[in-house]
Amino acid sequence: MISAAYAQAAAPTDAGGLMGFLPIILMFVLLYFMLIRPQMKRAKDHKSMIEALEKGAEVVTSGGLVGRITKLTDAYVTLEVAANTEIVVQKQAVQTLLPKGTIKAI
Repeated sequence: MISAAYAQAAAPTDAGGLMGFLPIILMFVLLYFMLIRPQMKRAKDHKSMIEALEKGAEVVTSGGLVGRITKLTDAYVTLEVAANTEIVVQKQAVQTLLPKGTIKAI
């Protein structure tokens, strides 16, 4: 009368294994090249700029102060921001090294 109904077995696919993880792997590769690698390059450039600081260099700090370096220590920099006005900031706060004579032009 009524015939029995049987479930059909799933067709075997070759897309398992590595092909299942391919989108995730591609996302990590893209993340590395778009975010991590440029950030590492900026950090390396900043570190080399900090190591190249010398007395008399004109700099901009991360807070926006412009000054001339009068004294360097291992962790701190003394900046002359105006005549007879000096401040002490951390070396890491120095953001940009300016060309000589920039302060006079401002």
